[in-house]
Amino acid sequence: MCFFHCPFIPSRQEKSINRENHSSMSEFLLLGLPIQPEHQSMFFALFLGMYLTTVLGNVLILLLIRLDPHLHSPMYFFLSHLALTDVSFSSVIIPKMLVNMQTQDQSIPYPGCVTQMYFFLFFTNLDDFLLTSMAYDRYVAICHPLHYTTIMGQGLCTLLVTASWILSCASALCHTLLLTRLSFCADLSIPHFFCDLGALLKLSCSDTSFNELAIFTAGVAVIVLPLVCILISYGRIGATILKVPSTKGICKALSTCGSHLSVVSLYYGTIIGLYIFPSSSTSRDKITVVSVMYTVVTLLLNPFIHNLRNRDMKEALERLSHRAKVLFWCLLIFVTATCVHTNPRSYIATFEPGKKRILSECLTT
Repeated sequence: MCFFHCPFIPSRQEKSINRENHSSMSEFLLLGLPIQPEHQSMFFALFLGMYLTTVLGNVLILLLIRLDPHLHSPMYFFLSHLALTDVSFSSVIIPKMLVNMQTQDQSIPYPGCVTQMYFFLFFTNLDDFLLTSMAYDRYVAICHPLHYTTIMGQGLCTLLVTASWILSCASALCHTLLLTRLSFCADLSIPHFFCDLGALLKLSCSDTSFNELAIFTAGVAVIVLPLVCILISYGRIGATILKVPSTKGICKALSTCGSHLSVVSLYYGTIIGLYIFPSSSTSRDKITVVSVMYTVVTLLLNPFIHNLRNRDMKEALERLSHRAKVLFWCLLIFVTATCVHTNPRSYIATFEPGKKRILSECLTT
């Protein structure tokens, strides 16, 4: 039985065998991370903590933007979609990886593998487009500040986000449909911790030239062109700042663009090093480690970058913390006042003068 690319045209019997092999194929094996068995528990706890931090950090960003009226602006509208994308992106890969590490079961069903690959491509593309939209928003804010509210209206922001979702869906769906027409060989072991498109194509016994052409075309449209647009935007921003060389202007530009530029550098740096300029001597373990960088580490750092380097987010976090503190004391006061059968105002009067200012807010909420 021939389970590899034969240099001759396959016979009718061999085609029948390949079709039978493809139809009977039910699962792949994810070889996972290059970790020694005795270190599995430690890395499981590490990646679980990173995943929970990623989810909680991005959910916090979503809550801040949703609850704080000061953050209802185009920049934070894009940031909220980026946070939602990062939560979804990490949830596509990390939970399955954690389950495999804990159960030592490396199998993944064929439909599950194709689904994971689709959503991985979808959210990767969506990240690219949203980062490009955010770069354009920063360009308009710094280079055309007087026309910012006119240009970046609700209509344009909605259009940019909608177009990002549609284009990402179309690109991921194209690769998925092209993959489903391929036949796979006997060795179904994927040397990765998730169903990567490139790794799946290497397992195929079919002609993958059309798939590779689609990858190249989509790579130019989804990675290279957005990166060029981001570089052009920041080039124009830099030129505008240099026209008015003042410390105040530079500091304002850095506070406005610093977090976004940090995320772009971290995200595109790992992708370019892995996919656009790969080394022929790069081992599987190195590829896996670099993949962890942009699928786990980058998503973990994004909430910290946006919260720590952004003054508006830090102020919104302080306001939210204050509201949470007031709400806690409100509940405590009314529960205690109910238990002792007294009026909440009389109960507040028994507190120290320093706490009365905060507690008095309970009476107005």
